[in-house]
Amino acid sequence: MNLDDIRNDIDMVDSQLIALLEQRMDLVSQVATYKKMTGVRVLDNSREIAILDKVANRVKEPLFTETIVNTFRDILKNSRAYQEQTLKD
Repeated sequence: MNLDDIRNDIDMVDSQLIALLEQRMDLVSQVATYKKMTGVRVLDNSREIAILDKVANRVKEPLFTETIVNTFRDILKNSRAYQEQTLKD
């Protein structure tokens, strides 16, 4: 396998990730709507800790755990920012 082949494979995975992240953000949007209607706070520390623990436990390659957990930490941070913006609108 050469570098171009590997990059093509990365591009295919990226396309899948984009589709999944869009699905996730659609659900985050629904959560934001619910929170706006019910007055629930955006940040739920226990939920975020549970998500990050679940992610860490699901990673099969230990060398990747920290990076993947940090990626999810960023996803959660951006999801919170989206919810906060939605609540302002």
